[in-house]
Amino acid sequence: MDSTRQAWAERLFALRTRESTARTEVLAGATTFLVASYIIFVNAAILSFAGAPDLAPRGVPFGGVVAATCLVTAVTTLAYGLWANYPFLIAPGMGLNAVVAFQLIAGKGLAWQEAMAVVFLEGLLILLLVLAGVRQTVMAIVPLFLKKAIGVGIGLFLLLIGLVNGGLVKMSGTAAAPLTLGDYTTLPVLVTFVGLLVTITLVVRRVKGALLGGILLTTLVAILLNLLAGGTAFTTPGMAVLPTRLVSAPEFTTLGAPFAQVDGVPALVGLWSKLGLLAGVLTVFSLLLSDFFDTMGTVVGIGSEAGFLDEDGHYRERDLRRILVVDSLGALVGGWAGCSSATTYIESAAGVAEGGRTGLAAVVCAVLFGLGMFLSPLVAVVPPQATAPALILVGLYMCAMLGDIDWRNPDEALPALATITMMPFSYSITNGIGAGFLLHGLVKLLKGQVHDVHALLWAVNLAFVVYFALPSLALLKG
Repeated sequence: MDSTRQAWAERLFALRTRESTARTEVLAGATTFLVASYIIFVNAAILSFAGAPDLAPRGVPFGGVVAATCLVTAVTTLAYGLWANYPFLIAPGMGLNAVVAFQLIAGKGLAWQEAMAVVFLEGLLILLLVLAGVRQTVMAIVPLFLKKAIGVGIGLFLLLIGLVNGGLVKMSGTAAAPLTLGDYTTLPVLVTFVGLLVTITLVVRRVKGALLGGILLTTLVAILLNLLAGGTAFTTPGMAVLPTRLVSAPEFTTLGAPFAQVDGVPALVGLWSKLGLLAGVLTVFSLLLSDFFDTMGTVVGIGSEAGFLDEDGHYRERDLRRILVVDSLGALVGGWAGCSSATTYIESAAGVAEGGRTGLAAVVCAVLFGLGMFLSPLVAVVPPQATAPALILVGLYMCAMLGDIDWRNPDEALPALATITMMPFSYSITNGIGAGFLLHGLVKLLKGQVHDVHALLWAVNLAFVVYFALPSLALLKG
């Protein structure tokens, strides 16, 4: 980068203040993209019911979701970079997309446009909470030890995702041992082991861009092994195979979903007649709570690892407001575009681990997702086994915060343990935060220290009681 561009980047992103360089930020942005690019196709597979032919006619068009996912991710991540100046990625959230597909569309019988209208309403409400300062206040009153526990929990969550994606661990299908070792005789798992060896070697030798280099080298290994296996080692079309074409035209068929006509009325109106007022409100509330605390956990956990927080565990007020405004717009825009709620991604931790400290990393990542609208055949080449080693190592890095928690003090240890364990074992950031908050409140209640907990935090605990009780309430209603 010449001196003029370097000066421009310095003015816009304050590289020296954040102790970073343009080269580091570019590497970090590319790493985040490669680690998270799976969402382009996984999101489309989930929302289109690609693996369920009986439900597929009710799903969102696959090509439309691919284009919308890239578009929403690129635009919102660009806003993170240029306006908030943080190296965070925002994309349609895993878990939230499954709720939209299997709970709202398959379970409650909504048209996919009506399901996206629910997401749109949730995004609008969460944006209003940010503008009113409620979301920022909740983040400010969370005890520091719980913020540390959230960071560790996210680290273990990333570690488990890496183990599962790499095939090192799998669901056993039995109640006695829910998780078991993967099939270590398969070529995809061999790719994971090779990737771990390559990536660990680069990391311990302190090679700049170790995580990105590990992903790219492992992808090459996967392509070679798949070629030797006659192209049968990876079952997903295009994975670990050099594409026959690089460019494909995006299909913008899902944009404006909440305002589309379904049975003669706009989706935003029709959803209430299908759900009913109370069930509709509870559905929006459930999505809102998941989105609210998923983001809180992610930005706090990654912020702790990156050194973005002050000694009390807080972002600067202006920075936090911008982060949360962008994230809230992600939910709103994701619903409008028909690709489910976009939220801040825990995979952003991979770019942070690579040294990303400014919005330049987010801009690079956004540009790559924008190109993904046209280069989706090339993006599809990278297998999850190539990115799994990066996720495993990032999870390791984030576990360093375990030492910041006072494990001899049950007031801290019990809520922290609930937070740390529930995130990976329930596959949900929100579940882990909810468990930690509730146990923190219970401990204070049992000790007669009710006034030590902020009134708003008690309100949040009540919301979590409702959140965890919703499945039981649904059964009682049935």
